[in-house]
Amino acid sequence: MRRILNIDGIIKVAKSFINFAFHSLSISIGNLNSSFLNTIILLGAIQGFIISSLLFFSKNNKQSNRLLAVLIFLMSLASFNLYASYVNWFNSDLLTFISNFIPLVVVMPFGPLLYFYIQSSLDSNFKFTRKLRFHFYPVIIDLVPQLTAIVFVVGVLAGIFKNYPQPWGNFIDTYNVYADIPRWVSVSYYVWMSAKYLSSFKQKHKGTLNGQTNNFKWLQQFIRVFAAFQGIWFLYLVPYVIPRYTDVMLNTFDWYPLYIPLAVIIYWLGIKGYIVSQTETNLIKKAQPVNSTLSAEIIQQTIASLKKAMADDKLFLNPNLNLNILSEHTSIPQKTISFVLNQNLNKSFSEFVNEYRIEAFKEKILQPETDNLTIAGIAVECGFSSQATFQRIFKQSTGISPSEFRKSALQTN
Repeated sequence: MRRILNIDGIIKVAKSFINFAFHSLSISIGNLNSSFLNTIILLGAIQGFIISSLLFFSKNNKQSNRLLAVLIFLMSLASFNLYASYVNWFNSDLLTFISNFIPLVVVMPFGPLLYFYIQSSLDSNFKFTRKLRFHFYPVIIDLVPQLTAIVFVVGVLAGIFKNYPQPWGNFIDTYNVYADIPRWVSVSYYVWMSAKYLSSFKQKHKGTLNGQTNNFKWLQQFIRVFAAFQGIWFLYLVPYVIPRYTDVMLNTFDWYPLYIPLAVIIYWLGIKGYIVSQTETNLIKKAQPVNSTLSAEIIQQTIASLKKAMADDKLFLNPNLNLNILSEHTSIPQKTISFVLNQNLNKSFSEFVNEYRIEAFKEKILQPETDNLTIAGIAVECGFSSQATFQRIFKQSTGISPSEFRKSALQTN
């Protein structure tokens, strides 16, 4: 009998084989992609830990470096937490127990750290005072899950609660979903405040940018990157906080849409931030006097330009005046300014500037319109940023205190 070829059966078998092969390939690719993405997150966390340590313990010991270090560290800690959960590092009872009481995802300080880093990078007189601590109080939002776990455990040990953790666990899971809303709002608010501060700074120091043109550009990039990240976070957050889509988002995308960009930011922020901090150190070193010989003509021109910048342009009235600003204003290299001041005028930069400030104070305190002003108020108008510094410098220069000078001047007149 002639054998009839079963085309339909062959097609079905072929389809089944293709579907099986495609499914197996998809799983392999998915596993490969997950492994690759997890590696990116881990490397970002490791680099973040290293860079944050270098910045925090740098010899500069600048406040801005420490603020940036803490910001990078917290970002890296959150990334490390996600990686550890993906590779089941918390599967052991001990690590699971510990992770329930140690906050690894601390996001609320991101915004304040970012905002104060911007300020401290541009304002040499910026100090983190007690009044600013309230910006970090909302960190309690990040600590609620751990505090809940502590209350439950203590309650069970004390016999107050039954050893039934499910309701407590459900509360923590639900809370973690909606806690991202105030987190996003907080970071967005401080990003906006930082952008506003940069805009105000640019208007205030139009032209010279307070001698920090390159630093200002870096900080602009810094804010733009975080603003872009906030946009990505918002696109993920909207469906994520809607109950019917929460699991869909996690099952479909997991946390990769947020943590891969975060890892990239850690890479960029760490390398760029560290380079900027080292560049500032090198600029300070280059600003020191060098053993060189300048022609008499250059020396005279430099002295004339420096005196003009003080006497005519009143640059000394800027409390943030530094060598960099003076160099930009006069178009004279910092090394030349330092050399001329030290070798030809026998003065340091501070001594040179403070002489003009003290003379301005002496003139201003004798004017009738300043009778109602305090000595500290007049000193601020003359360019001094600290009353203690003013008192010390004035007495060193004149041999008497500002109050004694004022009393003597009034008696003479």
